[in-house]
Amino acid sequence: MPGYKEMYLKLFRATEDAVNLLIDAQQACEELYITAPEPELKVVALPQWDGETKKGDSN
Repeated sequence: MPGYKEMYLKLFRATEDAVNLLIDAQQACEELYITAPEPELKVVALPQWDGETKKGDSN
């Protein structure tokens, strides 16, 4: 088999580069997430349901 060691090392290095690229991207996204401001939450009241019609519904 011609150059199996060279092929293996080339593939190994490329795989290592790909994994490191993914790790860097994940760490950058985690940093963006933890440094982002907290969103403003609002409580929304839902209409009451009595089993047949919504209370306050004229239909």
